[in-house]
Amino acid sequence: MRATTIHAPYDMRVEDVPEPVVQLPTDAVVRVLRSCICGSDLWAYRGESPREPGQRIGHEFLGIVEETGSEVTGVKRGDLVVAPFMWSDGVCAYCREGLTTSCEHGGIWGDVGYDGGQGEAVRTPYADGTLVQLPKEAASDDHLLAALLSLSDVMGTGHHAAVGAGVHDGATVAVVGDGAVGLCAVLAAKRLGAERIIALGRHQVRTDIARRFGATDIVAERGEAAVEAVRELTRGQGAHCVIEAVGTEQSMATAVNISRDGGAIGFVGVPHGSGTGLDLSVLFDRNIALRGGVAPVRAYIPELLPDVLDGTIDPSPVFDVTVGLEGVPDGYKAMDGRTALKVLITS
Repeated sequence: MRATTIHAPYDMRVEDVPEPVVQLPTDAVVRVLRSCICGSDLWAYRGESPREPGQRIGHEFLGIVEETGSEVTGVKRGDLVVAPFMWSDGVCAYCREGLTTSCEHGGIWGDVGYDGGQGEAVRTPYADGTLVQLPKEAASDDHLLAALLSLSDVMGTGHHAAVGAGVHDGATVAVVGDGAVGLCAVLAAKRLGAERIIALGRHQVRTDIARRFGATDIVAERGEAAVEAVRELTRGQGAHCVIEAVGTEQSMATAVNISRDGGAIGFVGVPHGSGTGLDLSVLFDRNIALRGGVAPVRAYIPELLPDVLDGTIDPSPVFDVTVGLEGVPDGYKAMDGRTALKVLITS
């Protein structure tokens, strides 16, 4: 089969690799219909996150079950399924508590020795604990497939940030970051009842999506100017609920400085490039809570799926460029150059 591999910074290739097969009785093989490139994949692309030459990549996909191991009972051949960005057994103590990303037997697609989502097929460990069945008729609906694909990562991650920030009916929310996760966080905040949503971003294509998703205000400034702008919009106090969806020192500092005393920050931006710049004494003195981390999206899919299926939420606009599998290297170039927000891959 064909699959995307990474060999060095900026060296992405689509190559022939062995077809996946069931190796353990809890496995399933999924033939990929849709996958995509994540903003976090760019850290490997740029050489800021180490990878072995030839390692697979990609952690978001949905597809058709092609084969199952003897112990798999939750899905069967022919089922349309979505895979969260980490696999999990579904039965360990962490999984039972909803923290599937800490599963005792879990892992992430593209780990050394495992298939990545940016390929024609994927061996799925712990299929019963990992895969979520979708309506079969969705397989012929390109628009719906894109929306459902977002449940593998960005929509669930945006929701995790909103939950961490304590978004509730009538809340004022500020979202730092205009990438796909930040935009999905706007959508998640609106879904959870936020009355006012301030989106921080300076790219009009992205801020237009933010408004479509429910943002009531746009702040294009950065740094101290952004802090002043948010405080002006909030009577000088800041937002009770702040979402940090970037992961840099500046973005975290901005999140802290636009938080209202007694508020909370939901952080899901993967930390990279530097320290986070957090001063615990500031959080302590102002009673600011900090919650977040790697989103356990497998635990959120059952809650979010019905709203995607009935159109209550539609995250599909975050996919603004579509490529075939052979075009994945160009997709990385587009996202790295910020000419694409999030690239959808069709198989």
